[in-house]
Amino acid sequence: MQNRLKTYLIGLLILTANLGYGQPKIDPKEIQGKMQWFADAKLGIFIHAGIYSVNGVGESWSFHNKRISFPDYMKQLDGFTLKNYDPALWADLIQESGAGYAVITTKHHDGVAMYDTKLNNQSILKSSPAKQDMIRPFFEELRKRNIRCGAYFSLIDWSHTDYPGFLKDSVRYKIEQDYERWNKFRKFMQGQIGEILTQFNPDLWWFDGDWEQSAERWESEKIRSMILTRNPEAIINGRLQGYGDYSTPEQNFPVTRPAYQWWELCMTINDSWGFQPSDTNFKTPYEVITIFADVVSNGGNLLLDFGPKEDGSIPEESVKVLKELGAWNKKHHEAIFNTVPGLPAGHFYGPSTLSKDSTCLYLFLAGNPQKEVTIRGLSSDIENISVPGSDSSVKWKIVGKISWSAVPGLVYIEPPVNDFDKYLTVLKVKLKSPLRLYRGEGGL
Repeated sequence: MQNRLKTYLIGLLILTANLGYGQPKIDPKEIQGKMQWFADAKLGIFIHAGIYSVNGVGESWSFHNKRISFPDYMKQLDGFTLKNYDPALWADLIQESGAGYAVITTKHHDGVAMYDTKLNNQSILKSSPAKQDMIRPFFEELRKRNIRCGAYFSLIDWSHTDYPGFLKDSVRYKIEQDYERWNKFRKFMQGQIGEILTQFNPDLWWFDGDWEQSAERWESEKIRSMILTRNPEAIINGRLQGYGDYSTPEQNFPVTRPAYQWWELCMTINDSWGFQPSDTNFKTPYEVITIFADVVSNGGNLLLDFGPKEDGSIPEESVKVLKELGAWNKKHHEAIFNTVPGLPAGHFYGPSTLSKDSTCLYLFLAGNPQKEVTIRGLSSDIENISVPGSDSSVKWKIVGKISWSAVPGLVYIEPPVNDFDKYLTVLKVKLKSPLRLYRGEGGL
């Protein structure tokens, strides 16, 4: 990559906020190489599968916050069937969406394992009618399609008798008064991590629940070492009290960049992580696509979540969104995948990306405007402007350029009114040389 582009990107990656998940303790230089596939993937699919889908209640939090009793919550094990679970169909849909990786719950805060754990009986294999491991066949299907496999794992296990917390207004014991009991739980928790490592060897680990204890109490550094000893190329999210590789802001788009060089916005298709039939507030394909464009433009990934039903089927609304997103991604593939963040604020009013050789600039036209759009401070000469996935060429002109001044003029681009995308139109600006931007105050 050109030195001037490197300088620009380094400035763009200034770390300004940590969003509550601990300052990173890992030097980005140490993990630069293995993070490349993640940076290129742009899109992941998140899957919250669990017994909470039986009654359509909140995953784990519903009993923690006393919206349902713990015994009634756990009775949902009796209704968890997976009778229509088709991991190949799931993998096909994820591939169609354009995602490069998928993350599935291996165990949520409720302690119910979605795989064949040998460390207790609290799994869907031993305690539900499903009598099957969800994780192994799903990972096998993903890997057939060259999609990376991610394992969600909750450090918290509220239903384990040796975990110190259960309901939000009560505790079983205080760690400082019974460290032997805490060590007993910690051995169990780390044992399950070891099982998942051995059985599935995930490409990505998505931890959750780290806020309840410190890095020292979790032994976060030890957990990281366990994983990387087994698989040095594994990627770990930032919810390990600073011992992860990237940040994971949740649901809300960050206004300032997270405290990690790499980041991922995890967001639900409706308002709920797991399946809740009462939640009909599904995002439209347009909303998801525009959010995705904003994320990519800002150098992040989108981890888009759906919650399957207890029988293993996927809600129709989620399927529609994933298919529409996939069709848009296929058409605009070159503008999204294997790109880097585009123009800094002030140069263009909308999301943008840049090819890695910095010779193609991609502009995302929010709202599909009917009037001209403008690029400011573009010092590179334009070769042509077109619409990706189309034969359409686009007219443009330079306004306000003074021949004897180094300050570039304004680029006015006519929108392709006869070739608008139904969701979000993209323009490809082919440059005659690598991107150069004017960042001055104007004048002579």
